[in-house]
Formats: sequence, structure tokens, C-alpha cells
Amino acid sequence: MNEKEYKKSLRQFHKHSDRHILVVETDMSFSDIQKVVALSDKIRKAGNELVGLMRKNYDQLIRTKRYRKVRKLYGATEEKKKRKVLASQLNEMQKQYHVTWDDCRTSMIPIGKKYGIDAIFALTKAEDVWRGIEKCLYANGKTLHFSKYGVLPCIRAKQRNRGIPISVKENQLQFKFGKSTFGIQRKDRFQSDEIHAVLDYLAEPEIIDKKAIQIFAEKAYCINTYRPCYATLVPKLIRGKYRVYLHLTIEGKAKPKYDRFGNPRHKFGKGIIGADIGTQTVAYTSDTEIALKNLSERGNSIQKSERLERIYYRAMDRSRRATNPQNYNEDGTIKKSRKIWKYSNHYKRLKAKHAELCRINARNRQLAINEDANYLRSLGDVLITEPKNASKLMK
Repeated sequence: MNEKEYKKSLRQFHKHSDRHILVVETDMSFSDIQKVVALSDKIRKAGNELVGLMRKNYDQLIRTKRYRKVRKLYGATEEKKKRKVLASQLNEMQKQYHVTWDDCRTSMIPIGKKYGIDAIFALTKAEDVWRGIEKCLYANGKTLHFSKYGVLPCIRAKQRNRGIPISVKENQLQFKFGKSTFGIQRKDRFQSDEIHAVLDYLAEPEIIDKKAIQIFAEKAYCINTYRPCYATLVPKLIRGKYRVYLHLTIEGKAKPKYDRFGNPRHKFGKGIIGADIGTQTVAYTSDTEIALKNLSERGNSIQKSERLERIYYRAMDRSRRATNPQNYNEDGTIKKSRKIWKYSNHYKRLKAKHAELCRINARNRQLAINEDANYLRSLGDVLITEPKNASKLMK
């Protein structure tokens, strides 16, 4: 196999192989964390500017009667030749109104330079914006949305050697951000197993790649290489302090999890499971068990904290009304004119407590859903359910 065929086979393997994400906390200094937060806010502003530009172009495209008529015909036509002609007409109109990926990418170049953002980070943000445009063009998306102040988007570079390059020093993974370097914190056995697998790949990448290509060509099967694809920095505000997490995208399936005694944490059953997932409950049946349970339930703690969340929100509303009486009508509704809001220190403290409680509740809901999924997996290996459709559930 010559070099050209080898690269082509390697690309095919990367295209078909599985991927998973390892989430670990970084050991960044306080000054580096502040730099990450500042860059994340710049990316948010640049993304909002690009959203405003592409949203204007998209709205102009949607206003044209011809585009709406052709799109309607495309949906009603079943003939392949006619659909192809109509699709080419739609693509031409999208080019005419500058609603294409190339327009989105090139528009982001001057915006990224304006805010002083690295080209790879700006390109990644442009991809996120374009994904939203694709939902509006080809799926059930209605419009593009801006990111609110205080929302910190992730800093992602979809190349291993650019933006956040990965290296190995003293048998430890190291990452570079700007001029500073940082490592990651290992907190459990699963993270250690994943990191050791990544280090094994980086020790001899060519040998593992050749083995993967050979097995893929002979058996049409993708082995787990644990190649680090790219890294993402995710800043989070936890208990009033910013912490930065690293999301490392790794090729292959995740390592199995074990408890402190070395036993597998999750047992896998065999059989068929039928599930009906609703808005608040899930009903399931298997060979051994039939049950109906509430979704996102982990004891009584979630119900108590969600009630406390509502209490904080009502307290915030009372404080806001007391400090801004000029913005409300006599019946308690908000006036429609342009308003200036003033917030007391008491309101700011309540808002911080409410935001922290919302974060904790969201995390608990996510963990509860993961626990339910793991339990269902212990009952069988074939899950049968209807595809989720929010509009049908609303009706």
C-alpha cells in the first residue's frame, strides 16, 4: 500500500469509527482561567455578530415568494428528477442571498480579527452558527437565536495541533492555551484508564493506525484506537467561582467502568425492552420487569430543591418590582416602552443563589436520566420505542 492509498484508508477508518468525550477538570491557575473566560465572552460576541448578519440574509431569503413556492413544491414532489431541479433552484437562491456555508465562513474572518480571536476558534464558532442555519433551511428550525450576556460558549478547535495542541511530557498529557501550558486532574479510575489508553496511542500512533486499517479492510470492523481527536475548553461558574473543564474527544468506545473492588459498575442484560417515554414519565416492559416511573427522579431532594428554586424566583420578582415601580402598570403587568432597570444588592444575591440552584437541579436531572438508562440497559440489549416528537406530545 502506497502513501496515497494509506491516507485514503485512514480517512475512511476515521469516518466510520466511534467517538466519545472524556470530561476532566484542568489544573489551570487563576490568571489562566480569567483568560479563558475573557476569550469565551469574545467568542460569544463574535458569534452574535455573525448570527445578526446571517439572520438578516436568511430573513430576506424567506420573504421572497419564489423561494417559499419552490420549497413547498420540493416537499410535495416525489419524482427524483423534478426534486433535483427544484433543489438546484433552491441552492441558487441561497447563493444569491448569501445563505451558504462559504458566506458564513468568510463573513466570520473579519469579525474574528476584530475581536482578536484565533482563526481556528472563529471557524469553529462559524460552524456552530451554520448548524443553526441548516436547521432553519432543512429541518423544523424557525429562526436563529443570540447568546445572552453571561452565557459562556465552549472554546473548541477541531484540530489536534491547532488552538489547544496536545503533547506528552513525563508520561502525562499536557495542553497548551496561548503561551501557557496546563494539565488535567484525575479523580477516578475511569479517567485514569482513559488517559492511559490515550498515552498508549501517542507512544506508537503509526503502528496502531496500521493495525486499525488492516482490521477494517479485512473484517469491516473498527477497533478502539483511543486517538485524541481534539480538545475543548468549557468554563463553568460553580458556587461563585469559575472552573474550566476539558472535553477531550477520543476515537473509539469508552472504557468500561469499575468500582473500588474491581467489579463492573454496570451489568448488561439480554432481551427486548419496550418503552413509552412521555413528558414526565416512562413506562417500560421487559422479560423480567414491568414498571411506570417518573423521569429525572432521585429521591425527594430534586422536588425540594425545585420548590426552593420557585421561591427564590418569586423573591427576585418582588425585589425587582420594589426597585423599579416605574416599569410596571397598575395591574402589575410590565410596560411596553423602553425601560431602565435597577437591581439592588439583595436582588443580586438572590440571583446568584437561584443560578447556583438551577445548575445543581439541572445536573441532578442529567444524572437521574443516566441512572435510568443504565438500569434499562441491565434489563436487556434491544430497546424498542417510538421516535420522540415534541409537537405530538403537545397536542
